[in-house]
Order: sequence, then C-alpha cells, then structure tokens
Amino acid sequence: MSAELTFAAPRRAKPPRHLADLSSDERREAVAALGEKQFRADQLSRHYFGRLADDPADMTDLPADLRDRLVAELLPPLLTSVRDQVCDEGMTRKTLWKAFDGTLIESVLMRYPDRVTMCVSSQAGCGMNCPFCATGQAGLTRNLSTAEIVEQVVAGARALSRGEIPGGPGRVSNIVFMGMGEPLASFPAVIRAIHRFSDPSPAGLGISQRNITVSTVGLVPAIGKLTELDLKVRLAVSLHAPDDELRDELVPINTRWKVGEVLDAAWTYADRTRRRVSIEYALIRDINDQAWRADLLGRLIKGHPVHVNLIPLNPTPGSKWTASRPSDQTEFVRRLEAHGVPVTVRDTRGQEIDGACGQLAAMPEEPPLRTQQQ
Repeated sequence: MSAELTFAAPRRAKPPRHLADLSSDERREAVAALGEKQFRADQLSRHYFGRLADDPADMTDLPADLRDRLVAELLPPLLTSVRDQVCDEGMTRKTLWKAFDGTLIESVLMRYPDRVTMCVSSQAGCGMNCPFCATGQAGLTRNLSTAEIVEQVVAGARALSRGEIPGGPGRVSNIVFMGMGEPLASFPAVIRAIHRFSDPSPAGLGISQRNITVSTVGLVPAIGKLTELDLKVRLAVSLHAPDDELRDELVPINTRWKVGEVLDAAWTYADRTRRRVSIEYALIRDINDQAWRADLLGRLIKGHPVHVNLIPLNPTPGSKWTASRPSDQTEFVRRLEAHGVPVTVRDTRGQEIDGACGQLAAMPEEPPLRTQQQ
C-alpha cells in the first residue's frame, strides 16, 4: 500500500479548481474548454506567477469581459487572511489563513539580510502525532490542494513586492515545507507545488529547486518515490532521537519504519541527487539531549553528506517538556563535531508569535505570548 493511501486525510469537499493546480498544458486545455484561445492561459499565468496580480483590473492585456470570466474560472479565492502576527521588527510574519471550507492553516515569512524564506503548510493539522509538536497534537483535518500550498507563497511574494515587509521590496528566495503537516503524506500535491514554485514564469515562480526543502518524519516508501523523481530539493529528516526506543515515543511513525531504515532511505536520496541531507533534531531537556545520544547520532551519520540542525525545543501549550540547558546543548554540539558532523543550532525565529518549529496550531483566537524556559 502506498504512503499517501496509508496516511490519507479524511475525505472532504475539494477546493475550487485553480490555475496553480494545473500544469501549463492543463491550463491551456481549461481555457480552450471555455471556448477561448489557448494563449490566454499563458497571459493569465503571467499575471499570477510573474506579476503577482490579484486584482483583475490590473490584467489589462485581457479584454474586460473575458478577464472577469477567466479569473472566476481559474483564479478563485482560496485562502482568506484571518490574522497576521509579527515579530523581529516586522521581519517575521505569521499568517493565519481560512480556506473555502473554514479550515485554518498557518504560514510564516522570515526575512533575513541575504534571503527571504517562506515556511509553508501542506496539510491542515498533522496525523503524525508527535507529542512535543502543537500541530501534531491537533490531529489531521485534511490535505491541502496544490493551489492552497502555492497561494501561501504567492501571498508572501506579493507582500514583499509591494514593500509591506520592512526592508523594502523583495522576493521569496527559499521555501521550506516545515509548516503544518507531513509533506510526504500529501505527496502528489506537494510534488505539483514544487514544480509551480520552481518552473520559470509563466509556468511558475522560478525559484530554484535547490532552495526548496521538504521535511519528513520518515515515511520511507515516500522518500523512495521522491528519490525516483530526481528533483534537486533538499531532504530534511525530523529525527529527534538516534535510538528506536526513544524515537518510538517522540515520533510514533518510528514504530513502523525504524531509525536505520529512515537513514538508509535518506542516504539513497543523497546519493541520487547529490544533495546533502538535513537532520532536524529538537533538543528536549533530559529526554534526548544526553551526551551519549549525541555520540550515538554522530556514529550513525558520520561520513555521510549530512548537516544537523539542532532546534532548542519551542514551548507548546500544556507540554511537559522544555528546551535543553545551555550547557547540555553546548556539549551535544561538541560531541557531534568531534565525530566530524557539521552542526548548527537553529535560530528560533517567530517564537514570540508561536511561529517557530513545532508551534503552528492555527488557533482561531490569538494566544498569549510566551517565552521559552531555560
């Protein structure tokens, strides 16, 4: 049984068809089915992906009567902004979106001096049930459509191009599938979204696949399918423990595919794509931050094309766990480096607005601000 069938979301009404759901050829076919010339599809695509237009009145190369019809048929509204929260002097912005069926999702835009990264959701909620993650505790509502994924980035790109984010006009340069959901459990929509992000205008946004990261808790068959597609995206494995006993608790899917199987699939991906794999590891005080676990992790991954991102655990409501002591974090880094493993402690951007890793919960009411315990 395939990974996407095994972890299928509940059946619900589908979002309306959108231009971003379709390949370039499918867009032309859709326009032809409306009785119009196929080149109109390229014009509409150029407005959406190239000019980031959201007002039909700006699409002046389309006749007015035709413009309204094409927009209604192929650019229906998909996501409505419910709330923006900002921190880092406006450089980090989390948006709560409402979909056509009332489903709530979140995305995060993070502006750095040298890049702009969009953290996007691929599902509403998540079915992986990791106990330290707010999204996982919410459960899975449904998969997002390709266009719902794409629209998160297009909306961020619009905000940047219009100078709404401090720092002046800019563009999205990096995309990480690290928002709500397990991306490889929504495999077809995520793969189509990658193509919309990376295909040049008017087919897509023209963002390099090398600047796109797909995260997974370790759906081994789906990692294999991703490997066969020969894309150039970076694979990030949310490992969080190097031993099966603890990982069974922290990442319940580990009861199905063990640490060794997940890492073997990751090394195969790295060999095929020539892309270094990221290992994501949330440091949890007295749970997975022991020096011996750092040594075990180092022995498992040394000699492979890999980089470890250590993530100080971000607080979530009702969690019994918190971030590691600074001294334990420092020792964990030292032990990995002693094995020759490249390691970085991730900047916890967006923590004040519950926009950091593991905090996206799409709450309809604004939660109180919290600070991370040390």
